Amino acid sequence: MTGPVPYTIAVPEESVNRLHAKLAIATLPDELEASDQWPYGSPLADVKRLSNYWKEGFDWRKSEAMLNELPNFKTEIVVDGFRPIDLHFVHQRSDLSNAIPLLFAHGWPGSFIEVTKLLRVLKDCSPSFHVVAPSLPNFGFSSGVKEPGFSMEHYAETCHKLMQQLGYERYATQGGDWGFFITRAMGLLYPESCMASHINMIRAFPPKFAKQPLLAAKHSVTSYSEAEKQGLERSAWFNKEGTGYNVEQRTKPQTIGYALADSPVACLAWIYEKLHDWTDDYPWTDDEICTWISIYWFSTAGPAASVRIYYEAIHPQPGRPIGHRDKLSEWIPKVKLGVAHFPKELSVVPRSWARTLGPVVHESVHDAGGHFAAWERPEDIARDLQTMFQKSGPCFNIVKGCSGYDDSHPRASL
Repeated sequence: MTGPVPYTIAVPEESVNRLHAKLAIATLPDELEASDQWPYGSPLADVKRLSNYWKEGFDWRKSEAMLNELPNFKTEIVVDGFRPIDLHFVHQRSDLSNAIPLLFAHGWPGSFIEVTKLLRVLKDCSPSFHVVAPSLPNFGFSSGVKEPGFSMEHYAETCHKLMQQLGYERYATQGGDWGFFITRAMGLLYPESCMASHINMIRAFPPKFAKQPLLAAKHSVTSYSEAEKQGLERSAWFNKEGTGYNVEQRTKPQTIGYALADSPVACLAWIYEKLHDWTDDYPWTDDEICTWISIYWFSTAGPAASVRIYYEAIHPQPGRPIGHRDKLSEWIPKVKLGVAHFPKELSVVPRSWARTLGPVVHESVHDAGGHFAAWERPEDIARDLQTMFQKSGPCFNIVKGCSGYDDSHPRASL
């Protein structure tokens, strides 16, 4: 396999049976007699219920069939310095040949599944998009990377080469979590191709007089709004109470990897905590949770591979063009930028901070929504994209020849 071919997700029955067997013999911990268990982590009652449902009630084949309704493909991507990667991706082409190519990049503990609701919302809207959503290397049904040093620029190279292989010489991007960093890296490294980007996790720092004197001056005399103050409180809570997983994964990913690879209950509890804490009271169903976590458990490289991105992002190999991931929270000059602020994101920064990232041409402030915005609030993400790329928008026809409109067959707008 060297070029894109249709792909069908087909987890071996042996793997499903092994999961059920491991769940059947799991040993669970006790917990304190506390009225609220969430400050300590995933509650025992929830994990018991979900583990039992994953074993006895959840139908992976039904979820697998649902995922196979997506336009799934695989292709081979060669990243400089690494063995070829078998890359799984979803590719929903618009009926319009001049639709806007859009690369959607997920993060951790997300996957390509996050794009599914967005696909439905964008399918019949105007302007129209060709949406490409890969399983990042080490995630989902893409192969893993065995060589050390696979960092932000390599994920960016993977996604860029995928778009080029599909014939999209120029494109736009959308991402949150690691998708924020990866799409930012694409804009930094490939500004002749990455024409515009929309982000829904905003990792930014206050304006500095040495770098943005006008913005810094305005920032110094402007009070934060009440919503911005609440956002800073949310960020402070996360930095104090929610980053234990990050410290482990960015320092010793192999150690936590043993638990993730061997114990489905550990994998469930580790990820379920984030699904709860990082969303804005999203009403998760047990089927959603089990599908989400099954993608990790049945992933090609195994769930342990997915956490290595944390280590590599802050331990770059010497002489690399990006280095530490914080470079991607600095000004990137040539890519028009849309930013979406959600109140229960993990990094909720004032609007003036977001404007230090690049030429912001569209901002939206939402009254609800958390970290998995494309899953929680797909209409909001889609509306932002429509506004950016519509005929009166700041990014209209920025991807030359790809306006996303066919005036002879008008489509409904959001």
